[in-house]
Amino acid sequence: MTVKKLERKLLKQMGRAIEDYNMIQRGDRIMVCVSGGKDSLTLLRLLHLASVRTNNSFEVFSFTLDQKQPGWDDTALRAWMADNHYPYEIYEKDTYSVVLDKTKPGKAYCSMCSRMRRGTIYQYAEQHGFNKVALGHHRDDLITSLLMSICYSGEIRSMPPKMISDDRKNIVVRPLAYCAEEDIAEYAELLNFPIIPCSLCGSQEGRSRQRIKQVIDELTAENPDVPAVMLNALGNIQISQLMDKRQWDFEGLEEKRLDKTSNVIPIQQEPEGACDSSHKGHNDDDNDILSV
Repeated sequence: MTVKKLERKLLKQMGRAIEDYNMIQRGDRIMVCVSGGKDSLTLLRLLHLASVRTNNSFEVFSFTLDQKQPGWDDTALRAWMADNHYPYEIYEKDTYSVVLDKTKPGKAYCSMCSRMRRGTIYQYAEQHGFNKVALGHHRDDLITSLLMSICYSGEIRSMPPKMISDDRKNIVVRPLAYCAEEDIAEYAELLNFPIIPCSLCGSQEGRSRQRIKQVIDELTAENPDVPAVMLNALGNIQISQLMDKRQWDFEGLEEKRLDKTSNVIPIQQEPEGACDSSHKGHNDDDNDILSV
């Protein structure tokens, strides 16, 4: 696929996600968290393009946290930012040594690393007046997180497209929620993004996330619609078909059995075999890039 065609596809999908979840409004000051990976660099470029297309109705700023990992080299990233005239800051804070010190042997670094990084990001955004924090998580991140939570945490949860931080001071958005990782990877390769490898996470092979991704890849090889169907499931929850007593009044069902106005016993509809996967059913050409 050509760069222009792929870029147009990603912009359409991003625009639809922004509109569906009301992620961006006029006047927003958006801090894009750029790790140096393909996803965040793609997000930064697409948001800048979207800003231009909407007559700069919102501000985009790039924030990169240099955690002092061995081998970190942001020379190419700095040059790329300057060449594209992207406002940015590469903020230095040694969280790497803290993560190594606090993580128990044999445990993954990702959780501790993520918490420390998130705290720094939120603090910086608040201090510099950014009202939105944008992360580069995509469709495959969302569905992988769903299965990980089910298999390893005993919860049905994932990464929401839009959320508020626990202290209620930051709004976090994920504009690439509808975008496939394979499209992002191809886009980053075609544009030769200045990728900075993560030596911390990449040093731990056989992690749970990789195993879950492998399962999804195997299912997708059998049925290419699986990722889109799984994503659709995240927005199509049937509470009465689950087991959470906090969300559904199981004890009170006897009282609700009869409809007092018609004496008809309402039957809870069973979900049909496969959801309609509304995300995969969209025609990208029929959607505007951004509504703000």
